[in-house]
Amino acid sequence: MNRRSFLKTTAVAGAGWLLLPSGARAGKNAPGNKLNVALIGVWGRGLAHYDSLKDENVVALCDINETRFADALKKFPGAKTYVDWRKCLEQKNLDAVVICTADHTHAFIANWALNRDLHCYCEKPLAITVEEARVVRANWMKKKSKLATQVGMQRHANPNFNRTRELIRGGAVGNLEAAYAWGNRQVVPDGGAYSHPDEYDDKTGIVYFKDKPGVPAGYLPDAGEPPKGLNYDLWIGPSQFHPYNPGYFVRPAGANCLSWNMFWDFGAGQIGDMGSHTMDLLWNCVDATLPTSAEAKGDPLNAAITPIKCASHFEHPANDWRGPVRIGWYQGRVMPKSPVSWLDLTKIDHGAMFKGSKGVLVCDFQKRLLIPVGNAADMTYYKPPTAETVLPPLGHFQKQWIEACKNPSLKTACDFEYSGNMVEQLLLGLVAYRAGKKLQYDPVAGKVTNCPEANQYLGKKYRDGWTLNG
Repeated sequence: MNRRSFLKTTAVAGAGWLLLPSGARAGKNAPGNKLNVALIGVWGRGLAHYDSLKDENVVALCDINETRFADALKKFPGAKTYVDWRKCLEQKNLDAVVICTADHTHAFIANWALNRDLHCYCEKPLAITVEEARVVRANWMKKKSKLATQVGMQRHANPNFNRTRELIRGGAVGNLEAAYAWGNRQVVPDGGAYSHPDEYDDKTGIVYFKDKPGVPAGYLPDAGEPPKGLNYDLWIGPSQFHPYNPGYFVRPAGANCLSWNMFWDFGAGQIGDMGSHTMDLLWNCVDATLPTSAEAKGDPLNAAITPIKCASHFEHPANDWRGPVRIGWYQGRVMPKSPVSWLDLTKIDHGAMFKGSKGVLVCDFQKRLLIPVGNAADMTYYKPPTAETVLPPLGHFQKQWIEACKNPSLKTACDFEYSGNMVEQLLLGLVAYRAGKKLQYDPVAGKVTNCPEANQYLGKKYRDGWTLNG
């Protein structure tokens, strides 16, 4: 199925129709039946799923913070509660899971869920290492005909994703040659106390402990025992142990990841946050899979904290409609060069730019600007969509997944193949950053071929007793 057919199919689903394959038999996942869902992580991003799950059977709630259950049970009375997601996944009547935990557990829970033949919605990022992305993607590819997956890049439902794709595929910039995405956040750890975030020196690229002048920041200091009801050891999960500090939990719902996702053991920094959303805007248009090279340059290496400023570049081979393309990711207010002097790209917090032989397209999540370049850019080469071929609205992002759970022949926009490829590329940029050189990458084997020492950064060491393939 090509992408245009896929988008039209999913739009039909979004309008409320469910098209069963010929001869399909009604079963527990048949349209009209309710799913038995486990919501793993009931606060933070979990709150964003309450409304979309209200018409299903939420039969299990899991959270490492037991104080969150009271409010969740008001919404989903009768659900069983768990503090350990491993025990939650053993509940026998589950059909599907929604994963809203800390980033360093996403790939673990997703892979365990797939091993139990459960449909899976996972908040972004799908993984925080290249190896995690490859394991989860490969597992789902074996089961894609019967299991629905979606990664929580819900901005994909914005109409501008379709409009931007139509312009690129219609040749509005000529032959596509390069594409860049960026995000301008500079997020630092919250430091050793609630009200004292660490400080970032924009010139040196070093993060300092605010209460320890001149000392580069690292994992937060030991602050004693966690409060009652907070199962901190389970929050640490598969990552190497670091002592409890309230600074890991200071941010409010929806922004709590910004307290910990910059640490190597807990996340991938901006790549796992707005990087996933913004690269999705680009990824939707270029039909890429995996790169053959990666290079990156950023702040001085910190053993605990991912770079705030960093620029990564990747080379992708040609496909059936375009030639080779260079893709870039910029973060922390490092920016690609503007195509024209009168356009200030820094005014776009999170955006993408596509460069072609006849022009440039600049966009964010809501708007787009086409700039034809050169005397030959008369737009006669552009083939706009017709009323019959214009890409239809995606519909409700979470419900697209729910409908696909009930009929897995339906496609989702950000399944584990599409999203797994995208995040593997981004994470490979962090590998190149840590290695300090341009890497040649074998996307089939998942190995760096010109710098053997870089392969150690493709994965990570987990705590004893934790396995990705459980």
